[in-house]
Amino acid sequence: MTRWIDLEGAVNARDLGGLPTRDGGVTRSGRIFRADNLQGLTPRDVDLLVGELNLRHVVDLRSNAEVALEGPGPLTTVPEVRHHHLTLFAEGGRHTDVEADTIDGERVLPWAERVLDEELRVTGFYFGYLRDRPSAVVAALRAMSLDDGAAVVHCAAGKDRTGVLAALALEIAGVTREAIVEDYVATGERLELILKRLRASDTYRGDLDSRPADDHMPRAKYLEQFLGVLDDRYGGPMGWLAQHGWTVADTEAMRGRLRD
Repeated sequence: MTRWIDLEGAVNARDLGGLPTRDGGVTRSGRIFRADNLQGLTPRDVDLLVGELNLRHVVDLRSNAEVALEGPGPLTTVPEVRHHHLTLFAEGGRHTDVEADTIDGERVLPWAERVLDEELRVTGFYFGYLRDRPSAVVAALRAMSLDDGAAVVHCAAGKDRTGVLAALALEIAGVTREAIVEDYVATGERLELILKRLRASDTYRGDLDSRPADDHMPRAKYLEQFLGVLDDRYGGPMGWLAQHGWTVADTEAMRGRLRD
């Protein structure tokens, strides 16, 4: 079951609550949300998020260029909300990732031969976030774990960067792999609306129009391959996190946010 949050100024917002865990539980609703670009939020949206849903933390994964071109967003004017800008470098394109248009197979895909099929290409970008910005990944997860109100993590489409952070948070919380993948692919239900919205922006239009719309579809095999790489190289996402400063206390904080 997808937990959509209906907003006027964003189309890919949903709750990470209600997902099954490996021990038979479910994640808590109203704690961590994921979303696309929040730049277009209306006053009604802000009232809903801050007033009704108790939003207190925004984890913005957009690049510095995106924030400069698009603006920081209306939630930055709300005194109750704390912002955490932690760029991972983005999904692709001139304004959003310096590497996405010219792929170095050895650097992006260090665990594989130089085989740049679509599955490995996307997985390479995802692994690149962890390889190039490990401190930002860990800091973003810690910000999502803060317990003084709800948190939302977002990028531009709410698909790739946000998808990776959401998957890691859910893995920490003990959510089943099947449910983690299902949450990732749920963005595809809103893909047409997401692309329409991003194409209205000069920042993203050229990048999006350079590729067929189907290229942007989140597919289960992309995230499965990414998580499989972490399993093979680090014994799982928790192993990678431990190597980059994630602690038992951090795990307890995330599980306290998302578990009963």
